[in-house]
Amino acid sequence: FRGGAELLFDGVKKHQVTLPCQPEPWDIRNLLKWIKQNMLKERPELFMQGETVRPGILVLINEADWELMGELDYKLQDQDNVLFISTLHGG
Repeated sequence: FRGGAELLFDGVKKHQVTLPCQPEPWDIRNLLKWIKQNMLKERPELFMQGETVRPGILVLINEADWELMGELDYKLQDQDNVLFISTLHGG
């Protein structure tokens, strides 16, 4: 979490996460639900909008824009690095 997004997660920028086993492979859609339920500490409306991240949150999967990877439908692989960067700034 970068660009201020970490403030919604107790100021912690890096999280090493082991997701619970489930019958279907994990995708970004399910990861976001899990993050909201298990990691997000405050103001979920600043991170999520519906089932996706809100506009202004850049998502990188292994340093590539998630739009190139299938966005919410991307199937997570072991050791994937998912980065959320807030591009929203107050003023």
